[in-house]
Amino acid sequence: MDRWRARRACARTARQARRAEGKSGIGHPGPPPTGFSLLPWLLLGMGAFSNVLQGETPNPWIGVLGLLAFNSLYVHVTFRAFDRAKRESVSNRVALGLLFLVTTGLALGYGGNWLMFFPLLGLATGATLRGPWVGRAGLLLTLYAGAICWLRAGWDEATGMAYATFLSSMVTAAILGLSEAVRELRAAREELARRAVEKERLRFSRDLHDLLGHTLSVVVVKSEAARRLASRDLDAALAQVADIETVGRQALTEIREAVTGYREGSLATELTRARSALSAASVRPVVRQLGTPLAPETEALLGWVVREAVTNVVRHSDATRCEITVESAAERVRLTVTDNGTGPFGGGGGDAPGGAGTDTSTSFSEDGRAPLRGVVGGTGLKGLTERLAAAGGSLTAGPAPRGGFTVTAVLPVGADELTHTG
Repeated sequence: MDRWRARRACARTARQARRAEGKSGIGHPGPPPTGFSLLPWLLLGMGAFSNVLQGETPNPWIGVLGLLAFNSLYVHVTFRAFDRAKRESVSNRVALGLLFLVTTGLALGYGGNWLMFFPLLGLATGATLRGPWVGRAGLLLTLYAGAICWLRAGWDEATGMAYATFLSSMVTAAILGLSEAVRELRAAREELARRAVEKERLRFSRDLHDLLGHTLSVVVVKSEAARRLASRDLDAALAQVADIETVGRQALTEIREAVTGYREGSLATELTRARSALSAASVRPVVRQLGTPLAPETEALLGWVVREAVTNVVRHSDATRCEITVESAAERVRLTVTDNGTGPFGGGGGDAPGGAGTDTSTSFSEDGRAPLRGVVGGTGLKGLTERLAAAGGSLTAGPAPRGGFTVTAVLPVGADELTHTG
């Protein structure tokens, strides 16, 4: 009773919330059905109870005990029929079997109004046995009820009682099964909607991290350069200030595009920005592009990798040289960003200041399946690893053989192999 009241209260609160938002309650299933919805059908046994009260039943004490046993078993079975675990338990099946035996005994012993317990037995059977077995069980119960009624009351009574038994079992199973399926589908739809919202939030936060992390790093580097140049070369300092203004305006445009979901990165644009950011940080940029033109989706993903890797070089590596190489072959394209800095830079657009705090993350092999251990990276590189893995590629980051740090991204060339990663 407490659980039933709680579910009713939740359904009432949801309806009130929808009315407050101006939405109708059409289509809402309301509180789930319980055993109370099947209790009124016990009125079918009032004829037998009346026979006992009026003294028309031989051995009335046996009839009273039979009524008590039938009603108790019926309530037990029907109230457990709305919980799948309880419905399919062995104890509930045993109770349904006992209900079958009590119904048979009362029908054979008294006949008449006592035959009405067969439709109630069919109702309990339909509520308990769901799935492929309910049809066979309902048909067998119908034939059995018809045979017993034919023995006690003749062919006419047997036909009507068999039809009532079949109808009660099949309709009950169909209605309750459909109600349960609707609720499961609604729950699945709500879960899918919740996961879609979480995925979109993750994508949006990752985009903002990649956008603002790189842009703010460039602004800081160019501001420092303008401060150093202001005392001895005013024109150069003003040029740096003009670059800051340009970067800020471009960042504002990109953020607006990211909010609306229409942003598509360009590898050429990111390479140009990388040269500017590296030069302002006194890092010599070396950019090489080899191979055929790339699909827009591939360029967008590689642009994110260039942005993140260059941001980490500027902020954490203390490097004097940074090489960016893009090599596209027949099936795959490889992007490599290598610096000659002091070692791992922590990654992640500033997750470990000064390169002192590094962490170990998981990357994926070129087939996007096998994980690679021991790869240094932070929030930004982890996010890029997820993006490239979803597109069938891989991202690895770690110390270079000759010192410094290397970030390598591998992607399939065909646009049809890529998934849209936002």
